[in-house]
Amino acid sequence: MKATQYTKETIREIGVQNSQLPFFGIGDTVVVSQLIREEAIKEAGKKASKEAPKDRIQDFEGDVIAIHKNGASSTFTVRKIGAHSISVERIFPYSSPNLKGIKVLGKGDVRRAKLYYLRYRVGRAAVAKKRVETKASAEKRKAAEAKAKSASE
Repeated sequence: MKATQYTKETIREIGVQNSQLPFFGIGDTVVVSQLIREEAIKEAGKKASKEAPKDRIQDFEGDVIAIHKNGASSTFTVRKIGAHSISVERIFPYSSPNLKGIKVLGKGDVRRAKLYYLRYRVGRAAVAKKRVETKASAEKRKAAEAKAKSASE
């Protein structure tokens, strides 16, 4: 299943601006908050009347298995293992007006750009390895970020 291709004109038309999304990469565990619009149909006798649509935010938690960089139509694919070990994948466009937020829960320790091979694995093997951060590595990372920030100013 392919995501809808957003062009620059489409993005201008729907009024989407570049939102401040956190940096995440392949193998990271993320929670994607997406706006879902439900249109309830109320049956009254023979006539069916539509009520006002109800909006709610739905969270989708899983591992990022692919990122496709295509300018305005860039997308990322998130895969989770649902009930009874059934996997679910969703493709989210970066410029979607329904994308309300992304929260990074953990960093992945992977050496590939696309993790499609996880589709054919079962159980714990179907989840990307997680990077464990120690106090020493956290201090080293913070020092490197501070150095990069001071160099850019």
